Amino acid sequence: MKLVRGAWKLLVGIKDFMVLALLLMFFGILFAALNARPGAKTITPGALVVDLDGRLVEQPADVDPFAGLSGGEVMREARARDVIRALDTARGDARVKAVVLDLDRFTGGYPATVAEVASAVGRVRASGKPVLAYATGYIDSSYLIAANASEVWMNPLGGTLFMGPGGSQLYYKGLVDKLGINVHVYRVGQFKSAVEPYTETQQSAPARAASEALYGTLFSQWREAVAKARPKAKITDLIARPAELVRAAGGDMAKMNVQLGLVDKLGDRTAFEARVAELAGSGTGKRASSYAAITMTDWVAAKPLPTTGDKIGVVTVAGEIVDGKARSGTAGGETIAKLIRDGLAKGDLKALVVRVDSPGGSVMASEQIRQAVLAAKAKGLPVVISMGGLAASGGYWVSTAGDAIFAEPNTITGSIGIFAVLPSFERALAKIGVTADGVRMTPLSGQPDVFGGFTPELDTVLQSSIDAGYMRFINLVAKSRKMTPARVGEIAQGRVWDGGTARQLGLVDRFGTLDDAVAEAARRAKIDPASVQRAYLDRPVSWQAKLAETWARDTDEAADTDMARDPFSQIAAQRRAVFAQAIADARRLVRGPSMQVRCLECAVLTPPAPSQADRTIAETLIAKVLPW
Repeated sequence: MKLVRGAWKLLVGIKDFMVLALLLMFFGILFAALNARPGAKTITPGALVVDLDGRLVEQPADVDPFAGLSGGEVMREARARDVIRALDTARGDARVKAVVLDLDRFTGGYPATVAEVASAVGRVRASGKPVLAYATGYIDSSYLIAANASEVWMNPLGGTLFMGPGGSQLYYKGLVDKLGINVHVYRVGQFKSAVEPYTETQQSAPARAASEALYGTLFSQWREAVAKARPKAKITDLIARPAELVRAAGGDMAKMNVQLGLVDKLGDRTAFEARVAELAGSGTGKRASSYAAITMTDWVAAKPLPTTGDKIGVVTVAGEIVDGKARSGTAGGETIAKLIRDGLAKGDLKALVVRVDSPGGSVMASEQIRQAVLAAKAKGLPVVISMGGLAASGGYWVSTAGDAIFAEPNTITGSIGIFAVLPSFERALAKIGVTADGVRMTPLSGQPDVFGGFTPELDTVLQSSIDAGYMRFINLVAKSRKMTPARVGEIAQGRVWDGGTARQLGLVDRFGTLDDAVAEAARRAKIDPASVQRAYLDRPVSWQAKLAETWARDTDEAADTDMARDPFSQIAAQRRAVFAQAIADARRLVRGPSMQVRCLECAVLTPPAPSQADRTIAETLIAKVLPW
């Protein structure tokens, strides 16, 4: 009877949980419907608030609307092209009295993406419109954007920490050896270091040399951009002697930053808002210092893209390239190929622009996307590639289908190499007394055998497949860039390049933004670039995403604006993201595609946003180790 009663209680509990979940979903949908904004909100004069809460990305990932109910932090992301459009359209609009950059919770982005937003801020400043930046503390990426403002504010308790690109990577060889896991690696390319975490305990000499060259160039570009925006700031001194200068200032980093010319004014958020109110007028907020504000979401909605003129399709390949279907923020081969095919089926596109912002991933998915792009060329459409912050490995594989390739000087590209990583567990099983045996009719029977081990014949077959895949990659690049395979082989080898070097090597045609790529596509299609209509080939926004956006907006409007991050907490958040990425690496080892074109160095520059599941696992493990 106890068993029956226990089973009955379990069933009742499951029923109650399902009813509660359905009720929450129902009221959530009702809430979203009641709060829906059917059209563009009327814009009243004030300050345009560009609140960069989270990462700056090419394509935000879909957010689970119920993710925040568990109490965990929801990863926020801002679409770079929306931020840039908001800034550019604000320049000549009299309703925008000033622009406010709220960088308190900005966690960065790839160098080229951050630099493009910083340039847009500089254009607003050059137009004569006041631009005010505020943060409790600044790090490299947030300061580059703030440096282009006319007034840089910082909390008196804050400071700046400039570290430059680079940092530690996780290497798992010691762990897999202890666990008895055999990691079978098949690779081509001297610099293809994406496999090194499984084969080495530290960075190899070729990988270190390549990383030093890449990071050195990117850091030089950052320093030049900051110096151009704020020529009087003594940034070089702070980078060269941070400990000495902080000690000389008695640990008062904020005061030191003012003395060095990095920051214009110190003040808490109340003082900052009072200053904005002087420029943009007082608002209707509860605090006396609140100012008349225009949210970026409302502003972008009030400034829609043109809906007339010849159409140029723009498809985005953002995030890791994976097989099959995928949600926004991840480049699913089947998903993107279908978006392109559906766009072509309408028959009204005059050209196609492929915006690439990806570290690569699956070879099969990369080829699937490339074939879909080639289908556009087969219909006579010009195809222009626009590289964002990152277009490496599989991202470059896709790019070979273009008639022309645009990039920024600090775009990360190249990594022309290929690898496969497969685990087997015969040694791990032997440790607990489990062995494997059986009858094999051929050398490949039952292979790959994750319990009994791989045969030499399988190793030869797989390595030969990788070699063939690499040669296919080399030949794709050679044909696309009009080089000999031998020349491509010299600059490939899995090495990652900055955009400036890539252009010198012939891997990139021209420097330019997405706007420049669209204009080039229009010229190739023999239409006026000034009168084109961009047709973004995106997935329809799901109701879950709409619900999450609605909740996020209402949460932002009701949130305590004093919630902030000093530079130390920003760095800690980035390190937690790296730990979550380790969970993703383990998942990829077990379940990922066998043949991959992926870049490892790119993750050090800006760790990719791990999934909600991986973040939850990482936070749980951290809580176990650090229970406070």
